[in-house]
Amino acid sequence: MKLIIAIIQPSKLEEVKAALTEVEVFRLTVLDCQGFGRQKGQTELYRGHEYKVNLLRKVQLQIAVNDDFVQPTIDAIIKGGRTGEKGEIGDGKIFVVPMDDCVRIRTGERGKEAI
Repeated sequence: MKLIIAIIQPSKLEEVKAALTEVEVFRLTVLDCQGFGRQKGQTELYRGHEYKVNLLRKVQLQIAVNDDFVQPTIDAIIKGGRTGEKGEIGDGKIFVVPMDDCVRIRTGERGKEAI
């Protein structure tokens, strides 16, 4: 079992969800978050004053999958989240984290069956 954490552009959320549905990944958690990487923020103008916004709005997806679904899930996120043919700075990152256990609260099921 793995926990896949993806940070993507908010505008790409619907495309990523559609790509995940194509590979039969239907369960995910979506969080609003802020951060920056190579983009290092942006300069904006407000009431005639220029100021720098260091944190950019992003969306974080958390998806718990069994081992057979790891690569299809990653491929779907890349397909839906990439800007253009080769992508652009700010398209995001995907982290794959080992998951020791999963428990479904309603039934008490554990492990692969709980996902």
